[in-house]
Amino acid sequence: MNELYQDSDLKRYAPENGGGEAWRHAFRTDYARVIHCPSFRRQQGKTQIFPGHESDFFRNRLTHSLEVAQIAESIALRLNAIDPFLTKNPIDPRLCITASYLHDIGHPPFGHNGEEALDECMRAHGGFEGNAQTLRIVSQLEKKRRREDIKNLIERRAGLNLTYRTLASILKYDAEIQKERPANSKVQKGYYYCDEPIVRDIKTNVCKDISLNDIEFKTVECHIMDIADDISYSTYDIEDTFKAGFLSPSKILTFDSDIMELVAAKVGKQIKNPEFSSQDVVKVFVNLFDEFTIQIEDMSPGQDDSNIEKLLSSLVCQQDFDAIAEDGYLRTSFTSYLVGRFINGTKIEINEKIPQLSRAYIDKSTLIEVEVLKNFTYEATIRSNRVALSEFRGKKIVKDIFEALDGSKGILLLPADFQNLYKSTDELSEKKRVICDFIAGMTDRYAMEFWSRLYSDNGTTIFKPL
Repeated sequence: MNELYQDSDLKRYAPENGGGEAWRHAFRTDYARVIHCPSFRRQQGKTQIFPGHESDFFRNRLTHSLEVAQIAESIALRLNAIDPFLTKNPIDPRLCITASYLHDIGHPPFGHNGEEALDECMRAHGGFEGNAQTLRIVSQLEKKRRREDIKNLIERRAGLNLTYRTLASILKYDAEIQKERPANSKVQKGYYYCDEPIVRDIKTNVCKDISLNDIEFKTVECHIMDIADDISYSTYDIEDTFKAGFLSPSKILTFDSDIMELVAAKVGKQIKNPEFSSQDVVKVFVNLFDEFTIQIEDMSPGQDDSNIEKLLSSLVCQQDFDAIAEDGYLRTSFTSYLVGRFINGTKIEINEKIPQLSRAYIDKSTLIEVEVLKNFTYEATIRSNRVALSEFRGKKIVKDIFEALDGSKGILLLPADFQNLYKSTDELSEKKRVICDFIAGMTDRYAMEFWSRLYSDNGTTIFKPL
């Protein structure tokens, strides 16, 4: 028997007649339910870095999640192959894939600015946070199962009714978000206070007969999903910025010193090294570009690929790093090189007492590279004025919609099922949560369309300089 998994992992919040198909494991049933649910599909309409209407090339939340899933599966397979304990008790790769598919479905429209907008609207009523919303969607909001023994419309919902172990795989933060927080506080990571009962059930079933008072609850599959997400952010997002022309290797190596110092401070905090400097950030990029050029020196383009051969020759001999951004072959090869490099930097620390809470992690040298790329892309691109302009508009749209729905006659603007939920409770925080759930499920396009019906709409491209 696999020591990583136990019978209670396979239980579901709402009992189901028949217990599933004999020919399909419960985790595969969960996988199928996620693939077919509307929240999974809606990720195609939610921004990753660049708004989807700008180009079909750029990633959205759905394609990002597909890439995270592939990386997570590779990490699981690698750890199963190199660790003696996991060779006998392998991590289920399909569970890691499902966790990856789910990890971003709680994101509202317009990325982190949409998250901030909803959190500001909900600060006195439990807040808003993407990961907390993910748990809420799969455990309550999706219309797959419900508790027939409960009359309360809000409490009877069971969402996709996934197994407890699958639900555990998306619990990234073992902390309850405060019900009331100061107006100037930042988004708080965790789960909603109103969802604490389901979290308690998850912990009880995944760590049966084990006290978790002094132990952070985070399963090995959740660790792997989290690592895969970081690897994806640090590689594919920079590929998108190369394609968009926002960045190039030469621009990175000569970037504004204030940004480089900010990145260095963030990375230094993450790796617990306050001496990490902006020069160290530059060294990481130089090393990655340089080692990539050395690796591709052995590439052998076909006889008809004379232009690619010239590019490779120029890149290796003259260290013309910008070719990495300008040429599609080199750009995708660089991305592939980074992903493989980072996956090979993953390690595992087996928790002998509670194997399901074993910790997957990235070794320190690789972690530095991942954190530098991830934080630099965030500061240099996502916080650039052109992208920030688009996201600022998105934040206003979200807050305007919330204000309208929360008005005296706002309930009339809600779909019928949300109106029923709103009417079914007298508790103010629950009413506001119904509004929040509705807005959080919107795609970027639908949110703009909804807002334009209330007010007006006059968008413009982010690629037009200020």
